Amino acid sequence: MRLKWLGMLGILLVLAIVPALAQVASTPSSTETTDVIASRQFHPMKFHKVRSDGTVESTNWSGYAVTGSSFTVAKGSWTVPAVNCSQTPNTYAAFWVGIDGYNSDSVEQTGTLAECNGTSALYYAWYEFYPNPSYEITSVPVSPGNQISASVTYSGSEFTTTITNESTGKSYSKTARVRGAARSSAEWIAEAPCCTSSGGILPLADFGTADFGQDYTDVSGTNDATDSSTSGVISAFGSNVQDIIMINGSTDADEAVPSGLSSDGTSFTVTWDSE
Repeated sequence: MRLKWLGMLGILLVLAIVPALAQVASTPSSTETTDVIASRQFHPMKFHKVRSDGTVESTNWSGYAVTGSSFTVAKGSWTVPAVNCSQTPNTYAAFWVGIDGYNSDSVEQTGTLAECNGTSALYYAWYEFYPNPSYEITSVPVSPGNQISASVTYSGSEFTTTITNESTGKSYSKTARVRGAARSSAEWIAEAPCCTSSGGILPLADFGTADFGQDYTDVSGTNDATDSSTSGVISAFGSNVQDIIMINGSTDADEAVPSGLSSDGTSFTVTWDSE
């Protein structure tokens, strides 16, 4: 009788526990996410050649990079340009600040993307620790004319990307480790992102002119960076400043061209030339 009673008690305990477990499993997570995998990816620079004046040609980047060692900070700002989707349907243009990617295989970056879905324009913020996927930041909506500030910092073996829509006050940060990150460059870039069905570069949207830096955005401390020997605005890096023009890899036509740096060394524009 004692064994029979113990067996019945065990069955009763199991029957009591199972509904409780089912209740726990069906409870939704209390963690709210503000990012989803984006449909595009933002690659390291695809080098084409160096022009006779020292300007670097790339098939996916336009803007400025500074080179050095052990970068810990890159800070930037820009105004979100409106894209002309009637002129260039089904095209894309990204604007960002980051560390790495000029002469290395990873990029730690955050920025905004303008996408022409047919003739309709879409805009969103994103971050990426390439070669990992990029993520859309749904909690920081962006619109043409918004002033954006962004930074990438490195501390204690981790990178932190932060992007702020200065026009709305919305901000978002993400921290991650990136294996093998060289920390050999910092960048302020307009990009034609990836990828076509064959893995190539997507066509560049007509964004008119994109304004980068504190002279245009009134966000102090942008555009600047810090590495092992230099901390300051873009021009403070002297001969290590790289001026990058985006060209079409098939025709060699200019697609996006940066201006010279402003007199204070912080700011520049990038002008769209062709798709």
